[in-house]
This record gives sequence, C-alpha cells and structure tokens, in this order.
Amino acid sequence: MKNNESIFIDVQQETLNLQKASDFVNHPEAGAVNLFVGTTRNHHDGKRVIELYYDCYREMAIKELRKIAEKMLEKHDLKRIWITHRTGLVPIGEASIILAVSSAHRKNAFEATAEAMELIKKEVPIWKKERFGDETVWKEEKLIENDGEGKGEK
Repeated sequence: MKNNESIFIDVQQETLNLQKASDFVNHPEAGAVNLFVGTTRNHHDGKRVIELYYDCYREMAIKELRKIAEKMLEKHDLKRIWITHRTGLVPIGEASIILAVSSAHRKNAFEATAEAMELIKKEVPIWKKERFGDETVWKEEKLIENDGEGKGEK
C-alpha cells in the first residue's frame, strides 16, 4: 500500500481551495491529473434552490473518505489523491467537494474519479439539506445510474 503522503483528506467549513488540490496531486510520474469540483446549483427537480447545507459525523466521514482514497490508490494505480468536502452553508456556485487524482495515464484518473464519487455518495456520513423557496428538505443520497444526466434515480 502507498503511504499517507499520497493522500489528503479533510472535511471543513471553510471555502475549498482548488489550487491546493491541484498542487498536491501534481507528481513527476503523472501524465494525468483529473480535478472534479461538485458545486451548488440553483435548481433541483424543477425547484429553485436557495441554498445547501451539509452536516456530517466528521470523524467517521474522514475515516470513510480515507478508506475510499486508499482503495482508489491501489485499484487505479494513482500517484496521489485529494478529497475535501465542505460542511455548513454552501452558497450557489460554490464548491461542496473537490476530488483530485493523478496517475500515469488518463484512463486511470477518469475511472478513479467516477468510482470514488459514487462511493462517497453511498458510504460517507455526510448529509445535505436543500432549502427551496417554501420548504427545506434533508436529502438522503440516492443511487444514481450513470447516464450522464442524473436520470434513473432508484
């Protein structure tokens, strides 16, 4: 197993920093760096989203994120992986998660990013509250088939 110097994990209330993620995963043996940024959008299911709020069991979230990172490092032969998730209020247009990976080849980076995001949504104890104009809803993550448009929720 690769050492912990290849992994950065954090759950924080502060604004996430894409440049730090990019700098961390940069590696002389990496021919590919993939950066995924999940942001708060202004709509969901035809309703206008006013704001998102994330809460979590921080210690367990970090533990689960680390497990996912370790699995991705080995399975996809990554050089480095960075995962930061924001908690608290995340305004429209701001990042709630940054997942960055580096690998020798692009296929590994793409596959690791997609797989890690699915695992994060399924396994990490982070909960999302969406506030619409007239209601507030705590969202339970749903398994989403990868159709590229978010359709096919189960």
